[in-house]
Amino acid sequence: MARKIYPDAKAALDGLLHDGMFIAAGGFGLCGIPERLIDAVVASGVKDLTIASNNAGIDNEGLGKLLRTRQVTKMISSYVGENKEFERQFLSGELEVEFCPQGTLAERMRAGGAGIPGFYTKTGVGTKVAEGKEVKSFDGEDYILERGIRADLSIIKGWKADEAGNLVFRKTARNFNQPAATCGKICVAEVEEIVPVGSLDPDGIHLPSIYVKRLILGSPYDKKIEFRTVRQREAA
Repeated sequence: MARKIYPDAKAALDGLLHDGMFIAAGGFGLCGIPERLIDAVVASGVKDLTIASNNAGIDNEGLGKLLRTRQVTKMISSYVGENKEFERQFLSGELEVEFCPQGTLAERMRAGGAGIPGFYTKTGVGTKVAEGKEVKSFDGEDYILERGIRADLSIIKGWKADEAGNLVFRKTARNFNQPAATCGKICVAEVEEIVPVGSLDPDGIHLPSIYVKRLILGSPYDKKIEFRTVRQREAA
């Protein structure tokens, strides 16, 4: 079981990275992003990456670091509004972007992980999302065909894992981490705490160990906030 546990992110990704690969990354904004693994991908210098993730973090944080270093050539995402460099590269034609509705993106990852090559959805019918996609009618309603996502590598962040790799996410940090974990040929996870086998409630496991091939302890983390909103102090 201990063979799954690696000393750091660089060691956990050793032998897995190559130019032109497809990576599925968990997280939503700065919530639940695999910070240590992203930093290791940046440091590796691997390039021409295609990344499927809800967004690309913010400027110079999260996947935004890989945009700054020009290691990404294509993003499959649903939201890009908080990353000016993402926006700049897209508008200038430096970065290919495949926009995908948020729920559809999550389902594409889940489907890929379940061995489902494609599915029909009503989301996006009659919009640019549907351009170039097969349309089929069910019960008089049109649906578009979306392909399941299968990535070369999944990088995710969890809260707790046992030494076997059974994993628990914390609240909203589960977001895209769970479906992203299942759709990669290999999943590497970083967590805040690793506990002995038997410490986690079997009924509370969010991601079974069979999906997690390599595991690192990423703590301690600094809490990063996308928008800090404070109320004006009331006059005495």
